[in-house]
This record gives sequence, C-alpha cells and structure tokens, in this order.
Amino acid sequence: MKTAHTATPAGAVRPAPRLGLRERKKRRTRDALLRAALELFATRGYEETTVDDIASAVDVSQRTFFRYFAGKEETAFFVPRLAEALVVDAVRARPPDEAPLEALRRAVLESWDTINEAVEEIVPIELHMRVYRVIESTPALLAAHLRRAAELEEQLAGIIAEREGLDVDADPRPRILVALFGGVIRVTERLWSAGDDLTLEGMRQLTTTYLDQVGPALAGNWRAGQSP
Repeated sequence: MKTAHTATPAGAVRPAPRLGLRERKKRRTRDALLRAALELFATRGYEETTVDDIASAVDVSQRTFFRYFAGKEETAFFVPRLAEALVVDAVRARPPDEAPLEALRRAVLESWDTINEAVEEIVPIELHMRVYRVIESTPALLAAHLRRAAELEEQLAGIIAEREGLDVDADPRPRILVALFGGVIRVTERLWSAGDDLTLEGMRQLTTTYLDQVGPALAGNWRAGQSP
C-alpha cells in the first residue's frame, strides 16, 4: 500500500498524517467518485456524462456526490489542480540565486516524478493522461483550463517578483516571463494531445525539449542556423 504524501510550504514532500477511520472512508468515497468520473469522461465524453451517471457508477446518491464536489467540472480538474499546486510549491523552493527562467524550468522538470507519484495515489496515471486529451478536445473544459492557466500565471508572477525583490505591478518582467513560460507549456500540451504518443513519457520528453529551447530561441539568430 502506498504512503500518502503532501507538499510542504518549502516544496519538499513528506508523509501525510495518518487519517482516522472516518476520514479514510471519506477519502475512499471521494477517490472512487473521481475515478468513476474520469473513466466516464474518457470513454463516453464529458458532455455526455451526468452527475447521476457518476454517482450511479459508485452506487451512491447524487447528494453524496455533491458532498465531495461542486459539480462534474471540479472532478475533471481535481488532478490537474493538484499538479499545479505542487509546481507552485516547487517554484517557491528553488534556490534564490537561480535566474527566474531557470527556476521555472527546473521546478517543472525536477518535480515531475513527485507530481506523478501524487497523482498515482488518487487515479491511475494512464487515466489522467486520457482525460488530459478530453480537456483539450472539449470546448467548455478547455475554456475553464485556459482561465485557470491565466490565474496560475498571475500567481507565479507574484512568486517570481517576490523572490527577485520586485514590485509585480511596477515591473513588467515577472508577468512577461511567466506568460512566455506558460505559452511554452500550452504549446506542448496542444502538440502532445494532437499527437500519436499519448504516454506520460511522451509528454515529458516533449515538455523538456521545448523548455530547453526557450533560451536559444530568444537569443539566437534564426536565419543563421538550422532549426533545433
């Protein structure tokens, strides 16, 4: 049996406090609802799945579902939000002498395994990746995903500004940097979801390749050399 983990304010991962019997039962019900929802989204489609469908799959009432989730959209984004929170913690934990872009890059790439472990404790990674593609192909979910991405960029810009001793509203560089970084992540998400390799490793390699090209792309003479 896996040991649950939580992210500390410093970005480290430590074992979570042992839950009591009631809390464990509630966690099992929540996770069962979450897995059922994601499996239905992946096989049937998000728009074609209702809250009643999700509740019925776990043999609980609709009322029980709403004790855990505000609606089916929350189930679709539960795991991505967990991953985002771990990335934020990882950015906060980067050494203060790192350049801002390098801090963002390393926060994503070096926390990859920790994030995947945290996801695996809730749902199978393979299911999470399948639902990622559903998000990209469902207009309502994609719109919500992009709204949240904008909120996350603002949060990260504030963190970068603080670690650099800047006023985020007076100095545009933190927001510009994070917008650039977020744009690279969106490119990799879009290319990955439209490609043939829908594995976790495929997404990891694509993300690494594109993040590694940010510096050369900005500093290089595009006409003088070959494409990367």
